[in-house]
Amino acid sequence: QVQLVESGGGLVQPGGSLRLSCAASGALSGTYVMAWYRQAPGKEREWVATINGDNRRDSADSVKGRFAISRDEGSHTVYLHMHSLKVEDTAIYYCLLPNVRGNAYWGQGTRVTVSS
Repeated sequence: QVQLVESGGGLVQPGGSLRLSCAASGALSGTYVMAWYRQAPGKEREWVATINGDNRRDSADSVKGRFAISRDEGSHTVYLHMHSLKVEDTAIYYCLLPNVRGNAYWGQGTRVTVSS
């Protein structure tokens, strides 16, 4: 079994920064593709950023230049560094491990609220 636990969410003012963490544990070996998604109130879940097994990274246009994804190789932990936060970044942020022996795993989410 694989578990993902996100942390780091909270309330921040516009223009502020947060770092989200996602720690994966369980039957894992090697380096996996990991991703962040978010779901704003009343909206569908949307992709935010991905880091591939060879550490290639990509992010959605809406966060490009403001958010960065990184990983800690030794602990199966992935981070989302968020800067210049906007009100529209308010959402629950979810971590995804899309393919572990054919199975996908989601975390429980961490809430980010951007408000003055």
